[in-house]
Amino acid sequence: MHATTRFSPVLALCLIVGACATPEPESVEPTPGLTAFTGARLILGDSNTVIEDGTLIVRDGRIEASGDSVAVPVNAQLVDVSGKTIIPGLINAHGHVNNVRGLEADPSFYTEAHIENQLALYARYGVTTVFSLGGGGPTGVAVRDRSPEDLDHARLYLAGPVITAETPEEAIERVDAVAATGVDIIKFRVDDNLGGSQKMPPDVYTAVIDAAHARGLRVAAHLYYLDDAKQLLAAGADLIAHSVRDKAVDEELTTLLKEHDVCYCPTLMREVSTFVYESRPDWFDDPFFLREADPAVIDELSSPAYQERVQNSRTAPIYKEALQRAKTNLKSLADAGVGIAMGTDTGPAGRFQGFFEHKELELMVEAGLTPLQTIVASTGAAARCMQIDDNLGSLSPGKWADFVVLGANPLDDIRNTREIESVWIRGNQVPGIE
Repeated sequence: MHATTRFSPVLALCLIVGACATPEPESVEPTPGLTAFTGARLILGDSNTVIEDGTLIVRDGRIEASGDSVAVPVNAQLVDVSGKTIIPGLINAHGHVNNVRGLEADPSFYTEAHIENQLALYARYGVTTVFSLGGGGPTGVAVRDRSPEDLDHARLYLAGPVITAETPEEAIERVDAVAATGVDIIKFRVDDNLGGSQKMPPDVYTAVIDAAHARGLRVAAHLYYLDDAKQLLAAGADLIAHSVRDKAVDEELTTLLKEHDVCYCPTLMREVSTFVYESRPDWFDDPFFLREADPAVIDELSSPAYQERVQNSRTAPIYKEALQRAKTNLKSLADAGVGIAMGTDTGPAGRFQGFFEHKELELMVEAGLTPLQTIVASTGAAARCMQIDDNLGSLSPGKWADFVVLGANPLDDIRNTREIESVWIRGNQVPGIE
């Protein structure tokens, strides 16, 4: 804690008349929970506003003020972040906090401790909020609902089990059961896995959407095909949870997305994960990855047997091509003014929580978005898309103090989001960052 000094009225009088010796300045003890971060570049997140040499005031876990002409309270603890950049905490609109450890999934893994470990991992990479779109349950709801004052891991919102059904009646029953557990959103799939399975038919997914809306819940739709995206929007889907990957997006889809105010979550790294392990990825030697990676998982993914399995996959080359189409579609929709929410589909085996989010930012820039557009899509826009922007997503007064201090400017190079010096959630510093 840094004590702040101020001059007393007595000292002022002495200075005027010149009649007394100069006393020591009074020492003001910092008020607990009041901190001023001074001298940083502030990327606000809810707009294109960037403030050079700004000040961020945090009081009791919330942002009290931010800007370039902010008065610093004399009783605030001072944190000098001169020359650094502060961005809002990253929001992953499509991740998974689930029952996977390493490359294995097991229901017995889904414990509060395991959930908290995953949320802490996300947080150490600067991801301060995660929407877990499938694979959750009451244990996750319990972790979400605790939200203690000393919160220092990522915030969790969850969809519970992905809805599957063969009839409208079954769909309604399953939505009601999942909704009763206290989830934040409903997730369902309309996908044939490149011809490998049967798609949910329109009457069933319409029943899912209507039942969720009747319970006051929004719905996120997993999809692949352009035609399905249009039909799902017409039926009332609230979030497109993956890229359209079979065709170029067109004016009809763009119009539907904008008219219904539905956001688009590209999950580009999901495609990468389907083919990248045909050989050893470069990032297996990246210190930013290795600081959290399990060596046993790296060994297994690098094994000749695993690589051969990917090389012989029927779907891997299709998804590799689909990635390029997804990037083109992302750029087209962003240019048209569609809301974009960063998401990755991390959590399943081989989709590395925290690290993949930074790779996603790189791919979004490769697709043609600017670094600032990409940061906004990962903070303020994501918060708006997921309807949590009352409290999260920007450095605006009144929001929770969830932010990341970077040692380099991500507007110069999006890879500078990796230069994490500290992460703060509800004004608490996340431990374990070196």
